[in-house]
Amino acid sequence: MKILTFSGATPAEALKKAQLEVGEEAMLIETREVQKKSLGKSALYEIVVGVEENSFPKPRAKVEEPLMKQRPLAQKSSDVLYNISEAAKQISKIAEVTEEERTPAQMPVRESEDLKRIKEEIEKLGDKVKLIQNMFWSEKAPKIQAAIPPEFAEIYRLAQQSGMDQDHLDEIMQLTLEHMPSKMRESSATVKRYFQVLMRKMIPVRLETPPKNGAKKVIMLVGPTGVGKTTSIAKLAARFSYLLEKKYKVGLVVLDTYRIGAVEQLMQYARMMKLGIETVVDPPEFSSALNALRYSDYILIDTMGSSPYDKGKIEKIYECLRGNDTDYSVDVVLVMPSSIKYEDLKATYENFAPLGIDTMMFTKLDETRGFGNIFSLVYETKVPISYFSVGQEVPEDLVVATSDFLVECLMNGFSRGENT
Repeated sequence: MKILTFSGATPAEALKKAQLEVGEEAMLIETREVQKKSLGKSALYEIVVGVEENSFPKPRAKVEEPLMKQRPLAQKSSDVLYNISEAAKQISKIAEVTEEERTPAQMPVRESEDLKRIKEEIEKLGDKVKLIQNMFWSEKAPKIQAAIPPEFAEIYRLAQQSGMDQDHLDEIMQLTLEHMPSKMRESSATVKRYFQVLMRKMIPVRLETPPKNGAKKVIMLVGPTGVGKTTSIAKLAARFSYLLEKKYKVGLVVLDTYRIGAVEQLMQYARMMKLGIETVVDPPEFSSALNALRYSDYILIDTMGSSPYDKGKIEKIYECLRGNDTDYSVDVVLVMPSSIKYEDLKATYENFAPLGIDTMMFTKLDETRGFGNIFSLVYETKVPISYFSVGQEVPEDLVVATSDFLVECLMNGFSRGENT
C-alpha cells in the first residue's frame, strides 16, 4: 500500500484532490487541521490516504519542455531551492499540530503501523530537505571553512543587506558556526537570537556617567560638515541642563567661526537655555575659553565642520587640543552620519583619528535602513559609541548608546517609538 497526503482549504477540497489523483479506491486514513483560519490566513487541512499498488493510476508520460521555454539551469536551481523551502515549512507546520489544536469535530485516530511509517517518511523528507539546502548554500557560502547551514540563511541575508563589511560578516559567521550549541541550530529563530547575542558582545559602548567630586566634563564634537554637530551639541546641553535627575551647569564653546549661521544657531540655543557661551577664533584662545566657563559641570565644544580630507581645518582643531594648558581633559567625540557606506565611515574615521578619538556618535538614524556599516566600524576600530541622534528634534531625538539598540536596528530596522 502506498501512503499519500493531500491538502486543501477544507477537508472536502483535499479529498477531491485525492480522488482526482488516485481515484475512488483510495482509503481515508486521517484528516487533520494543519493551520487554523485567522486574519489574513486561510485554513489548511490535510488528509492521508492509502491506495493499493495495483490500483494506483499509471503516471503520465513526461512531456519534454520546448526548447524556447526551457530556463537556464541556475534559474531552475533557484526554483528547486524555493520549493524545498516551502516543503520544509509544510513539514514544520505538520510537526507543530497538537491534539489541543484539533477541532472537536475531528475524532482522534488510533495510531496504526501505516501512520508510524508516515511519520518516519516525514522525518526522512525533512533530513533530505536540509541536505539539499546545504548543497545549494555550499555554492553561495562566503569564504569560510564550513558551509552555511540552511537555518542560517535568514540571518546571513539580513546581515548582508544591512551594509556590514563582508569580511566582518564572514568572521562572525565562522565564530557562530564554531561555538553555537548544536541544539540551538534547530530553527532560524534560535540562530537569530544567538547571532544577536554574539553581536551585542562585539559592540563597545561608553556608558554615560555624570561628573564626580566637583570634576568637570569637557566634550568636543568633531566631524565632517553637515553631520549635525551643532544640533547634537544643543541636544546634549538640554539633556545635561534639564533632563537628568540633577540639573547640571553647562557652558558652550564655539570653534566654528567659519560658518556665521552655525555660531548664531548655537548662540540662540544658549539664550533659550540660559547657558554661557564662548567663541574661539585662534587656538591660543581655547584655554582662555575653558577657564571662562570653569563654573560649569559640562563644557561642550562645537568645532568647524570640514571635509575628512581638509587637513588644514583638522590641524587647527588639533592645535587647540595641543595648546590646552588647563587641568581639564577633553573627551573627543567623532560625529558621523549613519547614512553613508562603511568604506566612507572608515575613511572619515582615519582622517580624524589624529585628534585622538575617544568615542563616536552617529546621526541621521532616521534616514537609513542599513546599520551594518556602523557595526563594522566599531568592530574594526574598537572605539566605543556614546550617543545616537535619531532626528532633528531638540532634545528628544538623542539616544544614549547601547549595544541592544544598535543590534535591534541592524536586525529589524529603526522604528521611532519602538527602538527609542
